[in-house]
Amino acid sequence: MTTRWKPSATVAAIIEQNGQFLLVEEHTPEGLRLNNPAGHLDAGESLVDGCAREALEETTCTFKPNALVGVYMSRFFRPAREGFEAEDITYLRFAFCGELGDVKVGRQLDTGIVRTLWMTPDEVRASAPRHRSPLVLRCMEDYLAGQRFPLDLIHTDASVSL
Repeated sequence: MTTRWKPSATVAAIIEQNGQFLLVEEHTPEGLRLNNPAGHLDAGESLVDGCAREALEETTCTFKPNALVGVYMSRFFRPAREGFEAEDITYLRFAFCGELGDVKVGRQLDTGIVRTLWMTPDEVRASAPRHRSPLVLRCMEDYLAGQRFPLDLIHTDASVSL
């Protein structure tokens, strides 16, 4: 039997206010890394709902996606380490921009998230060696270039939530 290749579907929130971008600093097997509020799509949720959920979990703020910035693929190879096999992962990332809402009082940052921080585009560029993925920078640059696609480009069939 042949194993079917499946990329890991992820969603990311590209959040900009007053010329700064909201990033998270998180623990990874490679050490502390910077990332957009992002994560894996959960079973039964739409891309937009998944992005809003991940942003809330990683920042404690509500987030309402209002446009798709882009769809991205990247490949990551993590060498074997003690207790873990090597990993060769392809990510399929759906990045959204939108409106950041209020902090949800009483919420804690998701496990592994150390803190949130606001960075200027130049600070994001200068911190590229600390990014969890090259897509952190690429998504910001596409956002700054004005790349936006309407949410009605995305359709989630009702069968997804069954």
